[in-house]
Amino acid sequence: MPFSPRTVSLALFLGIFTGAEVSHAADSKPKSKPLDVATVAKRPAPGTVVPGGIEYTPDSSAVSFLKSEGTSLDRVLWRLDVRGGKPATVIAKPPGAGNTDANVSPEEALRRERMRQVDTGITTVVHAKNVDVAVIPLNSNLYLQRGTGPLERLTDTPGPEIDPKLSPDGSKVAFVRENELYVIDLATKKETQLSHGATEGISHGVAEFMAQEEMDRHTGYWWSPDGTHIVYQETDERLIPLYSIVHDGAAKPSVETHRYPFPGGPNAKIKLGVVAATGGETTWLDLEQPGRDYYVARVDWESPRDIVVQILQREQNELNVIRINARTGQTQWLLTEKSASWINLHHDFQPLSKGQFLWVSERSGFKQIELIDKDGEVLSTLTKGDFVVDGIDAVDTARREVWFTSNATSPLEAQLYRVSIDSGEITRVTPEPGTHKCVVAPDGNTFVDTFSDLNHPPITRVRDRDGKILTTLDDASKDPRLESLDLPAPELLTFKNRDGETMHGAYYAPRSKALGDKAPLIVMLYGGPHVQYVNNAWGMTADLRAQYFTQRGFAVWKMDNRGSARRGLKFESAIHRDMGTPEVHDQVDGVKFITSQKPEIDASRVGVNGRSYGGYMSLRCLLIAPETFHTGVAEAPVTDWDGYDTCYTERYMSTPEKNPEGYKRSSAIASAGQLKGKLLIMHGLIDENVHFRHTARMVSALVAAGKNFEILPMPEERHSSRKPVNRIHEVERLVQFFESALKPATH
Repeated sequence: MPFSPRTVSLALFLGIFTGAEVSHAADSKPKSKPLDVATVAKRPAPGTVVPGGIEYTPDSSAVSFLKSEGTSLDRVLWRLDVRGGKPATVIAKPPGAGNTDANVSPEEALRRERMRQVDTGITTVVHAKNVDVAVIPLNSNLYLQRGTGPLERLTDTPGPEIDPKLSPDGSKVAFVRENELYVIDLATKKETQLSHGATEGISHGVAEFMAQEEMDRHTGYWWSPDGTHIVYQETDERLIPLYSIVHDGAAKPSVETHRYPFPGGPNAKIKLGVVAATGGETTWLDLEQPGRDYYVARVDWESPRDIVVQILQREQNELNVIRINARTGQTQWLLTEKSASWINLHHDFQPLSKGQFLWVSERSGFKQIELIDKDGEVLSTLTKGDFVVDGIDAVDTARREVWFTSNATSPLEAQLYRVSIDSGEITRVTPEPGTHKCVVAPDGNTFVDTFSDLNHPPITRVRDRDGKILTTLDDASKDPRLESLDLPAPELLTFKNRDGETMHGAYYAPRSKALGDKAPLIVMLYGGPHVQYVNNAWGMTADLRAQYFTQRGFAVWKMDNRGSARRGLKFESAIHRDMGTPEVHDQVDGVKFITSQKPEIDASRVGVNGRSYGGYMSLRCLLIAPETFHTGVAEAPVTDWDGYDTCYTERYMSTPEKNPEGYKRSSAIASAGQLKGKLLIMHGLIDENVHFRHTARMVSALVAAGKNFEILPMPEERHSSRKPVNRIHEVERLVQFFESALKPATH
């Protein structure tokens, strides 16, 4: 259900979950073709096929990226010579059928779920840091590519091989097979098993479920900078209860079983060990946490000798950063972060020379960049203000500059900046208002900028260090589907909630009177932590569900309530130990605001719709604010936080034992008897994230309370639907339900 910081970055750029120098031919062409259900359900949306996996070669001369050759999800590998001025060319395609949802291994399918990965074809390319060599996982095996040469098959086993990583010099590749860590020497093709002893409930080199799902850590091992050693994790999940999911919708029934940690229950036990890349005995590290329950949040090599480990205490209000000498085992505590609510993890530990490092902290209430000395003392704060640094994009050690993305200009934008480590001088690099997602060259002379706003589909360009455009890598406005579609941009609006906080929303005006002279309103929401739902990006305009609603005669409103991302820790932590109430209050205030501003809206006909946390919010809005929300569709909803996982739930709610009243107050199940409006619940039966058990328990509570409702189970879908036919059916049911539930009153 939750979104990681990296996923937030992508969602921010696209503007959905589902500039002066910009010129788009589509802007001036007539668009009249109405949307149909198949178009609405199809992935990706028009104008959102953009380059991903962008990576410079070590010498900064070329850029590789993943993108389909048309408008599908099937990606191939492209390369552009930054200095040549020629168009990008395809340098690799998947052999045979490539990677599809149908032929990936069960292990890889679950890994794709954890990474929110919906693309097919070549979905991952792993580059060596110092040489132009890459490894591509395909069909459960590994392929090697040197430069732009042909793919060379590295493995041919029942496998699968997952999470491959090249040594920095490109001479070896490590990977995990059957929960053990292996290395292949690329010169000799000799394979060496590095870890031993994996069994049921014990694995090596694999990030545990909580790390992948809730901490944005998808790997369980890390190469040393000199390529001689690997630090890896051993995971013991034997105390975590088994949870079985039955595939009742398949031709042949089957059962998949996972270990799923519920709030207040046991977590995985993690320890870290170092092993030589040539094999041998593992040296286990002392993390100095006796008697404490904790998460291994991040692991980084600071040098060929030293490892920096970030240890998050289970309460998640304390983060300890320690340095461990991999040779002697000597430990040094560098710094401790504490919070009255929770610690937001990041990927912005950046080692410098002489033991100094860059760090991002929210100690001021907003994420800012700090320079830390070798003993953990703050030397200087490089950024200051009531804005959020989204993350460090690059460090130019020669110029002593830090490149970072921030919303300093507006909470609805993302711009690229540079700051001098020595003087603290900050320079904005990207000129166009809107949303920029950037990748900086190793030499700091160029960067790739993918830019969009509400009125312009993404355009990806190579720019020099001052922002001057050098060449265009890709232009999503050339998507042929845009030629005939009418996709008006929503209107961005700002207002104050009942507590005086500034709120940002987006309004999509109705485009027909099919549902009456006054239009019913659909509130589309997510509402949960780590996500920004409203911003100045093309994906807001390309939200085809919202556009389809307006075409059918609905007005649509989106809003980021308190608890949402990119507004600072105080704004986020309003939901601390009290999920599902402050968010609803803000959404109520949003409906009052937009209905007062737009006379074409019928405030007596308001529906609400969301998926995941948005599904939970849809239920909460109906149950505790029925005077405002009259009908709703909840997709894959959490219904009681005691049934979700430890790391996410306890971060915001603590444990059921320590916060029983908060759990009771936040439960949709406990409030089932308050349902007054019409309700439809959609949920995948094999959802391994928000289990279908949530919906089953809600159904039992609604039946016990004598309430009428509708349910649409999707037998072979997980947390979000992937099969086109199922997506079409969901859109049809969604719209039909709202049209019936919110039809004009007859007199």
